[in-house]
Amino acid sequence: MTIRAVVFDLDGVIIDTEEVWEEVRRGYVAEHGREFLADSQTRMMGMSTGEWSTHLSADVGVPRTPEQVAADVLGRMAERYRADLPLIPGSVDAVRRIAERFPVALASSSARILIDQVLETAGLTGVFRVTLSTEEVPRGKPAPDVYLEACRRLGVAPARAAAVEDSHAGIGSAKAAGMRVVAVPNPSYPPGEEALAGADLVIDSLDLFDSRGKTLRIGSARLHVLGETRPCERMEETFPGLRAAMRERWGGGAYAEVIEGGDISVGDAVEWVW
Repeated sequence: MTIRAVVFDLDGVIIDTEEVWEEVRRGYVAEHGREFLADSQTRMMGMSTGEWSTHLSADVGVPRTPEQVAADVLGRMAERYRADLPLIPGSVDAVRRIAERFPVALASSSARILIDQVLETAGLTGVFRVTLSTEEVPRGKPAPDVYLEACRRLGVAPARAAAVEDSHAGIGSAKAAGMRVVAVPNPSYPPGEEALAGADLVIDSLDLFDSRGKTLRIGSARLHVLGETRPCERMEETFPGLRAAMRERWGGGAYAEVIEGGDISVGDAVEWVW
């Protein structure tokens, strides 16, 4: 099934902020004489503002209301973003290229104030047709709410949309919504193997997209979007070593399965990535 829209996560996909979030929240908790629980950082990845602020207040024991915790932490995050926005190399260019071919949306666990600031600073404010915070839906990730609402506002069925995600909770959220998932794991906070197994494609970096947005680098081979279905033999003739390169990079993943199936369909196997 051909993909008609692409929905991006923000933290860990466009901006490298998970370490900043951890540093700011750990410091804030320490100032109040408390410590993170053993699983606090993992649990908060994907949570909405209301959810993680409640965790710090109720579970970790910060002597402030969830609303006060949220205001304090978001203020510190905004200061960090203004001072130095940690854009992931290649992410802005990749978003712009994909937006030339598909309607794009943003579905983030960040607060609206941070989303708007990041988009303005990165020059992406007018690129996304839809931007959503999990503050604006009933439940945060891994619940599917934010992705379902993004697809609804785009006017695209979830099965016709792809999500670009980095975290365990985010991958689970997009899959629960019924979307295709491109996983770009954060090496500092990698998703679990179970989550990665549920992704339709796992790539190392958005830098895998070339300057034209129509080529995916697979080891030493390059698979071009051809706009048609081609038998495996013809693809192998066009791009020598393609089959071996796909096996080496993804093993039994989606691309290897398509190759072994005999046909390569741009809609099913390739087009939704770009």
